[in-house]
Amino acid sequence: MSEVQWNRLTAAELRALAAQDAVVLVPIGATEQHGPHLPTGVDDFLATEVCHRAATLAAEHTDVVVTPSIPTGLSEHHMPFGGTLTLSLPTLHALLRDLCRSVVRVGFSRILIANGHGGNMTALNALTTELTVELSTPIAFASYFGAGREVVRDTLESQSGLMHACEGETSMMMAAHPDLIRDEHLAEAHGPRITLPAESTEPLFMAVPFDRITRTGVAGDARVATAEKGERILAGCAAALADIIVRDPWAK
Repeated sequence: MSEVQWNRLTAAELRALAAQDAVVLVPIGATEQHGPHLPTGVDDFLATEVCHRAATLAAEHTDVVVTPSIPTGLSEHHMPFGGTLTLSLPTLHALLRDLCRSVVRVGFSRILIANGHGGNMTALNALTTELTVELSTPIAFASYFGAGREVVRDTLESQSGLMHACEGETSMMMAAHPDLIRDEHLAEAHGPRITLPAESTEPLFMAVPFDRITRTGVAGDARVATAEKGERILAGCAAALADIIVRDPWAK
């Protein structure tokens, strides 16, 4: 079956996929400010794009289906800029529990939560453990930009990993959703470099509102973004995510 999107399939087709032990990808992103040049849905759009590409690649080896995305995550740190929607941690837990429980009740047993937002990472590590116990089903979690860390590093010229509304995210949006770029604001789309908190080596963590980090809402430099870089990152991250699926971590 060539269709991979859950909400474009019938109930009977989904039951058949469950009977064939298909993998279910659950994209989760965020709806939050992304500087003056990008829309608030960046993390949702990119997580969904990578998941659809990864599912198509992995489908050559195993059946895969992608649920509708969860477009809102943990974005409290972006609230000062406005335009941001955020969940509380208990709400995110409840939302993921109910969605994954629904997937399990259809008959699926291999679920991968595929994340596209740095602010979700630490919580999803913990919640994946909770969900595995609560649902008696092995739930896996991966951030697409973590899976594709090498291609991200090798493609970008001003940074080694994704930051926020940066060279990387802007390049991917140029490749996947060029109509949503506010080109007239690209010249002002730059800010300080940051390390995602979940990837930091600092011994201390404190919650810091993002407007104390960057005046523009951007971390990194979007001015050097190109669609060519974006396509390379999207393709590389999708291939890395597909490789995780094909390696079948649920069997271990």
